[in-house]
Amino acid sequence: MEKSEIKARVEKVTTTVLKVDPAEITPTANFAFDLGADSMQSLELIAAFEEEFDIEMDEQKAREVQTVEAAVNFIAGYLK
Repeated sequence: MEKSEIKARVEKVTTTVLKVDPAEITPTANFAFDLGADSMQSLELIAAFEEEFDIEMDEQKAREVQTVEAAVNFIAGYLK
């Protein structure tokens, strides 16, 4: 899967789970500080990414992912 497709799907999921304007989602946007995700929403994001991409992520490592770009790269690692 192309990174551009992963990025688009990460943005779609992030918009849905965090209920933010898609314009706020940039590669460097921090889920907590820029997009307002609390700890519960972070878990919801992880679950939503797993469902969207049909993968099972290491939850501990997934919780360390802070930015949209890092999420794209992290998920890409599971899709190889």
